[in-house]
Amino acid sequence: MSNFTPVGTFPLGGRPVHRVGYGAMQLAGPGVFGPPKDRSAAIAVLREAVAAGVNHIDTSDFYGPHVTNQIIREALHPYPDDLVIVTKVGAVRGEDASWIPAPEPEDIKRGVHDNLRNLGVDTLDVVNMRIMGRVHAPAEGSIEKQVAALAELQRQGLVRHIGLSNVTAAQVTEAQGIAEIVCVQNHYNLIQRDDDALVDELAGKGIAYVPFFPLGGFTPIQSSALSKVAQTIGATPMQVALAWLLYRAPNILLIPGTSSLEHLRENMQAAQWRLPDEVRAELDAMGRVNGEH
Repeated sequence: MSNFTPVGTFPLGGRPVHRVGYGAMQLAGPGVFGPPKDRSAAIAVLREAVAAGVNHIDTSDFYGPHVTNQIIREALHPYPDDLVIVTKVGAVRGEDASWIPAPEPEDIKRGVHDNLRNLGVDTLDVVNMRIMGRVHAPAEGSIEKQVAALAELQRQGLVRHIGLSNVTAAQVTEAQGIAEIVCVQNHYNLIQRDDDALVDELAGKGIAYVPFFPLGGFTPIQSSALSKVAQTIGATPMQVALAWLLYRAPNILLIPGTSSLEHLRENMQAAQWRLPDEVRAELDAMGRVNGEH
């Protein structure tokens, strides 16, 4: 695959990263649990992503658990100098594949050490404090204890930069009083626009916003209007949904995930699509119509 042309870069932890990155969640088995059906295919996807110019990979040691980070290490270690690996702590997996909150300082410390070991590094580039909230939506409440625990690990040199995931605007403000926050990772896409104000606020502060489920997650965005727009410009609906995010704000960094080389290539090409003003207006209107979702 030839190198894609990224839509510029944006700083993440003080380092410029291409705005189309890669999310590694789907490299684990079904339900993000256990090993993948084809480990060699997972390794091939990672290597092709980096060869294509991706220098921002999102992961967590609770994907698998441990599986995804071990595959990243096997595929890419020793890591390229410009590669930023962002991981997260705040949950563990049950034997039944359940997602169990792990918000205590000892849980966070253990999570950081698990990531260090399985990624094969001495320091983690960026660690997002994943607040479980309502699973895929945030819930208000203090996160001082969790951020303070990560800040202590940062002082020890185990974590370079701190981010947040699944948080409210108030929680971002609280966290910024404890430590510098370099990114926020929340549920946001063409249809799910609850964070519109937060995206703009963070853009004004030069802080990266990383939408998870940029294509809808476990229930992909499906819209006849989106399909029609995509057809008019010769793109796939998913490429249009990703391209819209790149146009939405300069601080948005994409991490679409896939275990398929074909889908990887399709996602990478999203950076190349130009969206005329009338197309963007149509797409903006979809979010207003679907805002209740």
